[in-house]
Amino acid sequence: MKILIDMNLSPDWVKVFEKYDIEAVHWCNIGSPCEKDTVIMEWARDNKYIVFTHDLDFGSLLAATGMETPSVIQVRTQNILPTSIENLVIFALRQFASELDSGALVTVDKAQSRVRILPIRRD
Repeated sequence: MKILIDMNLSPDWVKVFEKYDIEAVHWCNIGSPCEKDTVIMEWARDNKYIVFTHDLDFGSLLAATGMETPSVIQVRTQNILPTSIENLVIFALRQFASELDSGALVTVDKAQSRVRILPIRRD
């Protein structure tokens, strides 16, 4: 499992993931901080990374395009610092590991984590 951390999350997340033997890189070490979400998604797909974000646009992009990858983990909490939600995020990664490997949108919040298998189909 490899995680690409979006610009809206702290680079401190890299060390958190590494603590659990999960490869991680922050987007600021890959490309421009102002890059479009579509470019970030393309890079993640091409390099087999899961996008980790606090930005709802990634889920919307998956829904609008019908893409099957990359997987996205979106955090839906006010406090997005690792000290606040590290356990929630790691639990969700473990709980939905097989879905994330295949293509999924995982939403993590304080109450629960949810998964949608990709592609997201319009009903």
